[in-house]
Amino acid sequence: MPEYDLIVIGGGAGGFGAAIKANDLGAKTALVHAGLPLGGTCVNVGCVPSKTLLWAAEVLHTATHHGIPGLELTVNRLDVAAIVRDELALVQQLRDQKYAAVLQGLEHVTVVEGRARFTTPQSIDVNGRTLSAKYFVIATGSTATVPPVPGLREVGFWTHVEALQREQRPGSVIVVGAGPVGFEFAQLFARFGARVTILQRGPTIGPRTEPVLAERLVDVLEREGVRFAFSAELVGVERVGQQKRVTYRVDGRSESVDADEILLAAGKTPNTNALDLSVPSVDMNSRHAIMVSPSLQTSAPHVYAVGDVAALPARVEMTAGHEGTLAAENALTGSTKSIDYDSVPYTVFTDPQLAGVGLTEDEQMNRLGQCACRTVSFEDVAKGRILKRTEGLIKMAIHPETTRIMGVHLLAPHAGDLVAQAMMVVRNHNTIDDVLESLPMFPTLSESIKLVAMAFTRDISKVSCCV
Repeated sequence: MPEYDLIVIGGGAGGFGAAIKANDLGAKTALVHAGLPLGGTCVNVGCVPSKTLLWAAEVLHTATHHGIPGLELTVNRLDVAAIVRDELALVQQLRDQKYAAVLQGLEHVTVVEGRARFTTPQSIDVNGRTLSAKYFVIATGSTATVPPVPGLREVGFWTHVEALQREQRPGSVIVVGAGPVGFEFAQLFARFGARVTILQRGPTIGPRTEPVLAERLVDVLEREGVRFAFSAELVGVERVGQQKRVTYRVDGRSESVDADEILLAAGKTPNTNALDLSVPSVDMNSRHAIMVSPSLQTSAPHVYAVGDVAALPARVEMTAGHEGTLAAENALTGSTKSIDYDSVPYTVFTDPQLAGVGLTEDEQMNRLGQCACRTVSFEDVAKGRILKRTEGLIKMAIHPETTRIMGVHLLAPHAGDLVAQAMMVVRNHNTIDDVLESLPMFPTLSESIKLVAMAFTRDISKVSCCV
C-alpha cells in the first residue's frame, strides 16, 4: 500500500496550493521541501521583497518629481541598508504567518525536509528515506538562467536573490535582460542613484507586451537615466580594475560597458535536473520544463506539475498557487479542471506599471485574422491629469463582429490594480456595450477602461468628463 495519497515536491506557491487542497480533501500528504525557505520564490526572493523595495524607490522619486507647482520637497537622507533590513523583516513576518503557521493547521500534511529524487514510478528518495504515494505534484520552481558567456562565472554576477539582500547600493549596474525582473530592478537601482544599462538580446521587451506600451515604458525609463542596448549579443565578461566589463555585439559592431555589478535577468530555468524524471517517464521539452495537459497531468498519469517547472503559458505567483490547487484536486478526485490562461492578468511593477490580460493585437490577428483595437492616452483621463501622470496608455482589442472584449493592456500608475477590472471583463466575455453601460467613479483611473471602450464608437475628445 502507498505510504501517502499524495506527495507534493516543492514548498512554494504551487506546492502550498496543492497541500492545502489535499488537506481539505482529507488526503494523507507529504510536502517535500528544499532550497529556499518555505514559501519559495514569491515571499522570500520575489514578489514581496522586490515590491517592498520598489515602493520605497517610488516614494523617493515622487518626492522630487511630483510636478505640483509651488510644492518643493527634498530628500534629506537615503539609507538603503535600513530599507533592505525593513524589507527582509517583512519577508520573515509573512513567511511565518502565511506559510509556517498555515502548515501547522494542516492536519493531514507532513513536511519532509530534503531534495526528492524518483527511484521508482511510485516512490522518491529524500535524504536516504523512501517515500511512496499514489499521486505526485511537482512544484519545484525555477532558478535564474545563467547565459554561457565567457568570463561571466569567473567575474561574478547577481541574480534577483542577491540583489534583494545587498545593503549597499552599487554605483552602476549592468542588467542582462529586459523582462519584468530586468525592468523592475533597473528602475529600482536608477532611483536609488545608480547608473544603469540594460542589455537585451531581442529587439524589444517582453513578448506579451503591446509594442506601443513597451516603447512608452522604454521612453519613461530612458528619461530616468536608464540606458538600453537592444539586439545585443553578449560576447564576454572581464574584470577591469574594480569594475566588471561586459562586451557585446550590436549590428555587427562590438561595444562594451563597465559597471560595479552585473544583474542577470535573462529568464528562468526549470528545476528538473535532480528529480530523475525518466524513472516515472515524465516528458520534458527542450528547456527541461515538464510537459503537461490542460489538467496539469504529465505523460505519467499519476504525476502532475505546476508553476515554473511546467511548460505553461503564465508565470505569475497566483497562477502557480491555483495550478497547485487544481492539480491536487484533479489527482485525488479524478476531475479535469483547468485554467483559462487568456483571462490570467500579468503586471510588471515598474512606475508606471505595465499590465494586461487577454490577447494582444498580434495574438488576435494570429487567431482570427482580424482585429479591432483602440488606444487611449491618460491625457484623456481626468484623474491622470489631476495626478500629473499622463504618460500612460490603455489599449483594448475587441472581436470585430461581436464586439466582445478580448484583451486590455495598460501602462499606468496602479495598472496592476486596474487590470483586475479588465480581467473580469475579459473572463466574463463582456462586450463594449456592457462596459459603456457601467458607471465608474469620477475621477478615478478606472474610468480609462470605459473611455477606451467608448473610443470604438465616438471621438472621446468631444465627450464631457461626466459622460
